[in-house]
Amino acid sequence: MTTIGEAARGAQAAVVITRTYRAPVEALWALWTTKAGFESWWGPDGFRVEVHAMEARLGGALDYDMIADAPEAIAAMREMGQPVSHGTRGRFSVFQPPERLALTHVIDFVPGSPVYEQTIEVDFRPDGPGQATMTVTIQPHLDPHWTQMSVEGFTSQLGKLDARFGWTPQG
Repeated sequence: MTTIGEAARGAQAAVVITRTYRAPVEALWALWTTKAGFESWWGPDGFRVEVHAMEARLGGALDYDMIADAPEAIAAMREMGQPVSHGTRGRFSVFQPPERLALTHVIDFVPGSPVYEQTIEVDFRPDGPGQATMTVTIQPHLDPHWTQMSVEGFTSQLGKLDARFGWTPQG
């Protein structure tokens, strides 16, 4: 398995996304660390996940299927020559409740690319009564195209939390 080295990291910057939500840290933490929480929001618009294993602890497994379930998403996946469902596996590579976690995914679906790992880091902090800030750092993929796809997909799925917890972009 390939680990993204410093040369690849130097060519692409990590992407940082910050949201402040009207929810306590513990509620946001549960969205990342429980089966029901994760399934309630993970996956971009038109997709859903089915979690098969979630061991919310340092080194614990996270295994799920990412499933295109909207007609447009199904058509787009087929047009790209990708399956409409694929198994995804990873692990909790950092686990410091309820302040910080990192999910390291095994990326084995990129055509013509070796299997490699990619990490999403998440920091949580209280931000006033009943509010919390969540900062997500998306580490780059081997190919900038897949980094961009990852960021677009993650931003799409954050829309589910934005609607649930009342986040609006500052302009």
